[in-house]
Amino acid sequence: MHNASPRPLSAAKSEALTGRARVPGDKSISHRALMFGGLAAGETRITGLLEGEDVLRTGEAMRAMGARIEKQGQEWIAVGTGNGALLQPKDALDFGNAGTGVRLTMGLVGSYDMETRFVGDASLSKRPMGRVLDPLREMGLQVVSAEAGDRLPITLRGPKHAAPISYRVPMPSAQVKSAVLLAALNVPGVTTVIEPVATRDHTEKMLAGFGASLEVETDADGVRHIRIEGQPKLTGQTIAVPGDPSSAAFPLVAAVLVPGSDVVIENMLMNPTRTGLVTTLLEMGADITILERRNEGGEDVADLRVRGSELKGVTVPAERAPSMIDEYPVLAVAASFAEGETRMPGLEELRVKESDRLSAVAEGLKANGVDCVEGEASLSVTGRPGGRGLGGGTVSTHLDHRIAMSFLVMGLAAEKPVTIDDQAMIATSFPDFTDLMRRLGARIG
Repeated sequence: MHNASPRPLSAAKSEALTGRARVPGDKSISHRALMFGGLAAGETRITGLLEGEDVLRTGEAMRAMGARIEKQGQEWIAVGTGNGALLQPKDALDFGNAGTGVRLTMGLVGSYDMETRFVGDASLSKRPMGRVLDPLREMGLQVVSAEAGDRLPITLRGPKHAAPISYRVPMPSAQVKSAVLLAALNVPGVTTVIEPVATRDHTEKMLAGFGASLEVETDADGVRHIRIEGQPKLTGQTIAVPGDPSSAAFPLVAAVLVPGSDVVIENMLMNPTRTGLVTTLLEMGADITILERRNEGGEDVADLRVRGSELKGVTVPAERAPSMIDEYPVLAVAASFAEGETRMPGLEELRVKESDRLSAVAEGLKANGVDCVEGEASLSVTGRPGGRGLGGGTVSTHLDHRIAMSFLVMGLAAEKPVTIDDQAMIATSFPDFTDLMRRLGARIG
């Protein structure tokens, strides 16, 4: 897909955005729904699945290891192999651009006595896998072959008898934590993950829902100790995937920035490990009302009513970063329209996303007239209320869907249009993005 010639796209100053929007299903939960459904005994029925390329690659990988996964009407049905019964795939598992899918699957297969090869596209092949492989090596995994720096393509060989471990996660990463918990499913005994900074907890919640024996304790210092009993029987479940906060971020910020807007975003996941952007926008003065709070499938869900607002700059606490790591690009766009300076420390994780997201954001801001300072692990943005003098530039997306969508949002409120160099990769997480935004009144085209 990324070999095709680039397809630029522009967004221009828009009238008030109005209407209701339902964003795609949460990406993190969608990956795990196919993974656990493909592993658990019996049938798992999934509604609201994000049908982006990344998630579908995870489904293909589970099929290659013996699961039956198919779409019937509006539902996805997975018939799993049973825990401990995955088969060695005949061919390499191709994850395209899916960082979550590849890292979680490495964990899942890491404790199986079989050989598995992982490949991906040019962007994924640049991303380091060592942080996930390090704890798996402690369990007995061998890396048969890899590119320099533990990069794809990678061939893994699981141990004859994997050993349980106690592992302290060195950086806030839900992917590393999840990889260890998934590997533990096929390891006798108790595996413990120690998490000094809480990250999104979908793996723990969903594993417990599928029948794993798992306990989470938070000590006096706020450190989480997650213990999982190996080799549980997992049983198929019914899952309704709530709307993805990282996708909702785009219509949300657009409605805040375009004067006079009044938009309701339906069915958004409100898990407290994922709501950092909403918290930050409220602090900046955004008019956001949380409606119809409810619980669906163990997760908090709500509708959000968002209206055009005047923002002021804030300092975002570094410890909030794990709860909004994917939303910093669009927050930086919001900050470009705020009065005063917005400071965002604690962003080292952005250097190892689909692109070096920190420098990609800073470059895009500068190309469109925004005053910003990029630090080693920080970004500060001085805004121009009303978007005066902003826009007019072309943004290099670096094949990164979140960079692409963030700067299209900027164009809706800037004085001059904003162009991105390629729209193709938006389909990895939000295939309906352009249509949904146009239905609300956005001038994108």
